[in-house]
Amino acid sequence: MKYLENVKLALAAGTIAGSMVAASAPSVADTINIRIASGHPPTVVYAGLMKNFFQPELKKAIESQTDHTVNFIEGYSGSIVKVFDTFEGVQNGVVDIGGFCYCFEASKLPMHAFQIMLPFGTMDPVKSVAAAAEIYEKYPSLSKRFQEFDQNLIAIIGDGGYNLGTNFPWKKLEDLKGHKILGAGLNLNWMEQAGIGIIPVTDGLPGWYQKIKTGVAEGGIMFPSAWGPVFKLHEVGKYYTTIGFGSITWHGLTVNNRFWDRLPADTKPIIQEVAGRFQALTGTGNKAGYEKDMKWLRENITVTDLPADVRQGWAEGLAHWPQKHADELEGKGFPAKAILNDYLDAAEKQGYKWPVRYVIK
Repeated sequence: MKYLENVKLALAAGTIAGSMVAASAPSVADTINIRIASGHPPTVVYAGLMKNFFQPELKKAIESQTDHTVNFIEGYSGSIVKVFDTFEGVQNGVVDIGGFCYCFEASKLPMHAFQIMLPFGTMDPVKSVAAAAEIYEKYPSLSKRFQEFDQNLIAIIGDGGYNLGTNFPWKKLEDLKGHKILGAGLNLNWMEQAGIGIIPVTDGLPGWYQKIKTGVAEGGIMFPSAWGPVFKLHEVGKYYTTIGFGSITWHGLTVNNRFWDRLPADTKPIIQEVAGRFQALTGTGNKAGYEKDMKWLRENITVTDLPADVRQGWAEGLAHWPQKHADELEGKGFPAKAILNDYLDAAEKQGYKWPVRYVIK
């Protein structure tokens, strides 16, 4: 895929200093120690795939194809880096490989949440990852951006479809007015920009349970796996409404530049290949999990399906926002209008029909 080719070019670029270090890397067989981490626990789909797929597959591939051995030093559940600072942890070399959400890096990765800027997109994680990958292929600047922060993007990561969980029942948008709703920053615009009148609350997912329990928040925009047994948010929020905000590919798996430059040359293509398979699994894994998680929620709490006309009206109420946000990003030098328009097309190539065909000029 062109996307993976762009990743390879970015990885090959490195820095002059890093290349000098790479030149001194041993060519004989050795043990490669990899510090791998995420602020999320392995019960979250992508973190679980890091631990249970990426790690064993990478170890098996390197040890079967080279004379090197691999040893992982794990740091999940925030044991080394928290959800808010995994990106910086990779940048500073605290960890070698990290998985994290772009939502916590709005100032450094403002363009990478392009799917968030087009709400009510596809709820199919496989199509979400495929359409996002097409944009990364067309705009290499998205991958190259990570080089500015001493790391390389080796895989994009899809999420399950987003809906809304609450500790109170509601039927129409007006019922949400004045309620405190959790989100990951930018996606709170799905409610704020529609003029619903919510009180936005931002926090990393590990802190949601306590915030809802203590009344700091009353609900949140979240995929079903987290609302069920994974984070047990159903215990403090007995209501879950399927809205279909979209499956968003806005996590990434990155590797520290200095670590990459020190790696034996024969291991790098292997890492890229395993990362490509990991990327695809974040789509298929989340898709398989969504139906299972929704079934569990329907059996244990009150689940309501938002009527189609309410969803349509909500989407129409947000029709102005993509243009507004694109204008802001264009003012900062990002090709937001082109990327958003191309993503609208990319999603349609995957068979998705937008409830509102957003106009961005």
